[in-house]
Amino acid sequence: MAWHLDGQYVENCSCDVICPCTWSNLARPATNDDCRAVLGFQVERGEIEGVDVTGRTVVIAVLSPKMMVEGNWRAGLLVDDDATDEQIGLLTRVFTGDLGGPMAGLAPLITEFIGAERAKIDLDRSEKGWSLKVGESQLAGVRQIGPDSTDAVTLTGITAHPAGPVLTVTPGDSVRWSLLGIDYAGENRSGFTAPFSWAA
Repeated sequence: MAWHLDGQYVENCSCDVICPCTWSNLARPATNDDCRAVLGFQVERGEIEGVDVTGRTVVIAVLSPKMMVEGNWRAGLLVDDDATDEQIGLLTRVFTGDLGGPMAGLAPLITEFIGAERAKIDLDRSEKGWSLKVGESQLAGVRQIGPDSTDAVTLTGITAHPAGPVLTVTPGDSVRWSLLGIDYAGENRSGFTAPFSWAA
């Protein structure tokens, strides 16, 4: 059956600003020994196989080698704690690429799927940036303004990112997380935000 998800996306990773994995479409290595990323998806409108998933928030925690395109990723899902068992099951199928869509292109890179769990998730967005709290983990992004205008700085032409092809640059001044056995803390880390619209 058909499905669709529309909403807002946010991200922090352990790379220096701006993440080379993103602007190179996975052709360049991460700036550290590996890539540790947290991807957040706030579903503003959505339905999967006839089940309404509007209002759900899904977070993906990823640990990959320095060259992400080589695969061997560990990844798992966290879904906000108001989600039903049915919603979690269907969202897991979408976010693991089982039902097609953008995540199906990344699924072959994931060697170990950690699983899906409920968590307390708070995602807030404003014109100045965003903040994401998952349990005790804190992530954030600050909206960057161009020097001669009020327009945000964006990356365009992105093909390997599920939220692409246009990402707004939102670096995190200070981030720390420990999610599904994947840990990271750092200053001035890479970050992005974007609207996303998926269907299959």
